[in-house]
Amino acid sequence: MQLSKTAKRLQAQIRGRVGKAIHDYDMIQSGDRIMVCLSGGKDSYALLDMLLSLQRRAPVEFELLAVNLDQKQPGFPEHVLPEYLQALDVPYRIISEDTYSIVKRVIPEGATMCGLCSRLRRGILYRVAAEEGMTKIALGHHRDDIVETLFLNMFHGGRLKSMPPKLLSDNGQHVVIRPLAYVGEAEIARYARARRYPIIPCTLCGSQDNLARQRIKSMLTDWETEDPGRIDRLFRSVCNVDPSQLADPRLFDFSKLRGVAQKPAA
Repeated sequence: MQLSKTAKRLQAQIRGRVGKAIHDYDMIQSGDRIMVCLSGGKDSYALLDMLLSLQRRAPVEFELLAVNLDQKQPGFPEHVLPEYLQALDVPYRIISEDTYSIVKRVIPEGATMCGLCSRLRRGILYRVAAEEGMTKIALGHHRDDIVETLFLNMFHGGRLKSMPPKLLSDNGQHVVIRPLAYVGEAEIARYARARRYPIIPCTLCGSQDNLARQRIKSMLTDWETEDPGRIDRLFRSVCNVDPSQLADPRLFDFSKLRGVAQKPAA
């Protein structure tokens, strides 16, 4: 597909930020086999696009395997991703697991489905990564996702915690990377429109308009409108933490702080 000059500049800009994130967090090494989790949303399409572009240019060699989990949501267009990936000549694997029925059976009507859906999906993807001998699992979370998660954890969990650009799974067996960590959602949306990705909407959880994450997203959107650049500054604060200026004694030993007695003035 021929891109306009504007789209090419945007592509180069996003690719540069992805490359910087990969460098800053040492995400990819020579010989890596990277499982790219492809949902059919704009973020995962852009993730695969950027990794393919870097694969052609990077000084290190690494393999990519696109993996989609078909969760058997009603109306899911099963043909879209295979046709897209075949046209790109990208190695891929489609896994079919009916997590939709499990979530609908377990979660009460009207309650948030994302938590259980995410846990089920994560377990399946970890299993597939082990089966395929993958060394890394790449997810399409971007800068705005990281900031939203920060506020979700503060507002609802009482924790200063977000999504790191790179992490080791709880069982210590999988390294998860987020190469889009430095990229804003608006940039990805513009790029996705330019590339005309065959977007597959999430009819399971995407239809839940009252999710806490949606409320956080709206709050951040309003803030960004009032004060352009605020989301980027919030993200940079996650990357620039001073434990001594917070209040967690597990991160900073406040007990060792001692003042020096001053002699009284004459």
